[in-house]
Amino acid sequence: MMLIEETTIPEVALPITEFKAHLRLGTGFAEDSLQDEILVSFLRAAVAAIEARSGKVLIARDFSLTLHRWRDRGGEVLPVAPVRDVQQLVLVDAMGVEKVLATEDYRLEKDSQRPRLRPAGSLFPMVAVGGSIKVSFTAGMATDWGGLPADLGQAVLLLAAHYYEYRNETGLSDGCMPFGVSSLIQRYRQVRLGLGAGL
Repeated sequence: MMLIEETTIPEVALPITEFKAHLRLGTGFAEDSLQDEILVSFLRAAVAAIEARSGKVLIARDFSLTLHRWRDRGGEVLPVAPVRDVQQLVLVDAMGVEKVLATEDYRLEKDSQRPRLRPAGSLFPMVAVGGSIKVSFTAGMATDWGGLPADLGQAVLLLAAHYYEYRNETGLSDGCMPFGVSSLIQRYRQVRLGLGAGL
C-alpha cells in the first residue's frame, strides 16, 4: 500500500494570524511578516503530527492510494478519514494498461473512523498478477481553518507553539506530545477493539 498526498494545505488556509496572537508576538511593526515562513513550517508540522496521531485529515486535500491487491474484495477500508468523495478508481494490469471503473461500479461508505470503498455488486474485480489498483480521493474534516472543531484547532496551535518554544531543544524524547494536546485529540483517535472485532 502506498498513500500519497497529492495536494498540500494552501498557506492561506493556515491560521498564521491566530498563531501569532497565541504566541503573543508583537504586531504593528514594519517587519510583522518576518517570521511567517517559520511559523507556517511549525503549523504544518503540528497539523501533520496531529493527523498522524489521530488518523484524521484536518484540512481537505487530495490523496491517491495504490494497492497491489484488495485486502477485502467486498469492501476496501481507506487509510485516512473522513473521506469526502472518491474521484476515480483505476485497475492497472501488469503491462501498465489502465481501466477506469465507472462511478456506478462502486460507492463510498462514509465513516468517521474507517471509511470504506464498496463494490456495486458483491465483489470488486480481481487484480491481475503484477497489477495494481489506484484510488483517487479527497479527505478532510473541513475545507478551511474556520470549519475545524475548536478542540482540534486549539490542539494544532498548542503543538505548533510547543515546537516554536522548544525549536532549539534536541533532548526531547521520541514521539513527545504535550499532555494538553494529547487530551484535546483523544476523542478523535481511531477506535480499536479486541481480536475478532471485525473492524
